Amino acid sequence: MEIIGIDEEKVKQISSVKKEDDWIRDFRIDSYHKFEKLDMPSFGPEIDLDFSKIIYYKNNELDDKIKSDWNNVLKPIVDDLDSVGVRESEIHMGGMGVQYESEVIYHSMIQEIEEKNVIFTSIEQAMKQYPDLVKKYFGKIVSNNENKFAALNGAVFSGGSFIYVPPNTKLDRPLQSYFRINSRNMGQFERTLIIVDDNSDLHYIEGCTAPTYSESSLHAAVVEIYVGKNSKCRYSTVQNWANNVYNLVTKRAQVDKFGTMEWIDGNIGSKVTMKYPCCILKGDYSKGTCITISVAGQGQIQDTGARMIHLGKHTKSTIISKSIARNGGNATYRGKSYIQKNASDSEADIKCDTLILDELSKSDTIPYNSCFNYSSSLEHEATVSKISEDNLFYMMSRGISRERAMDLIILGFIEKFREELPMEYAVELNQLIKRNL
Repeated sequence: MEIIGIDEEKVKQISSVKKEDDWIRDFRIDSYHKFEKLDMPSFGPEIDLDFSKIIYYKNNELDDKIKSDWNNVLKPIVDDLDSVGVRESEIHMGGMGVQYESEVIYHSMIQEIEEKNVIFTSIEQAMKQYPDLVKKYFGKIVSNNENKFAALNGAVFSGGSFIYVPPNTKLDRPLQSYFRINSRNMGQFERTLIIVDDNSDLHYIEGCTAPTYSESSLHAAVVEIYVGKNSKCRYSTVQNWANNVYNLVTKRAQVDKFGTMEWIDGNIGSKVTMKYPCCILKGDYSKGTCITISVAGQGQIQDTGARMIHLGKHTKSTIISKSIARNGGNATYRGKSYIQKNASDSEADIKCDTLILDELSKSDTIPYNSCFNYSSSLEHEATVSKISEDNLFYMMSRGISRERAMDLIILGFIEKFREELPMEYAVELNQLIKRNL
């Protein structure tokens, strides 16, 4: 089944196919009306999309039940996922969810995590099974009038993860979701909602890929995360979309007292990426960290960064941005650190480093930094550099080839990002960067 183009009736059709309650359908319709009224972003790269040609919903499975056994998933889909290592990575995880096109097709969780009463399912299943819990948090951090693409997601969202970690619960193994676009002109609009209740800990990993077509595809996701008192959430993602994909994502977390939110965000592929993970440091002594890497090659624009909003007292944020540009690519940091008047004794630290590998490429640093009290500190540091010929000569004089020497320098440049990833993801990242550079 495919739904191409968007209008109010097609939004209602998506809701009908999913057999949703009235409150969800009404949210979709309201979001569609806001999408129609909102303008395209007034900043960043040009977005050249024909919304009438995008596939807003597609389901390749013969039935709509989520499978927990790979033997029950269609073999062509399994083979496709095997080609990018999805099933192989599952052995390292506490739970796995896989979205193919518009629907979550596979979900599993080990018994140890089930016994802790952790909820890990698709957002649609959560809306049916835990409606009161979802209603309490859904659309509260990212509203459907946030921007044009958040509104579009609200109208046509399909798939995505829902996670609830109960109070006083620590997970020893990460939970993972994987998203795959496999069709021309496909749009993927997953909606992820994560609640880490008080005194709990979660590491969530996300992976994304798509094959290359000449037509443009669209990925417009929304992620909302709530971090409770004394809790910690780490959200790690390495996206490797093909260079025909517009990757336009809104991610935001709200952090309570003594809580910690960590975004580990890798952007390797896509035609255009606009993504700025955000922490709202609401509670006193809360902390937010965002470590990003962006790699821009020929025909690519990576417009990425982070946003840190300090509301509570004694809050602390760190942004570390690593960008690499080659073959005419554009890797831009765009971020915001804001310390409000009442957020006394707070600290914000921003470090942006760019490595430009040729004369055709470019990079910009566009910070918006504000501090509205005298007891807090805000520091911003930015560097742009090229690979030193002296360093290359020194390494080559020790018998290392020029190509290998460049690889070692680049891997050293992104070491801070790599060391935050699980081992298997760090190895995959090395291979992705080598293929893209």
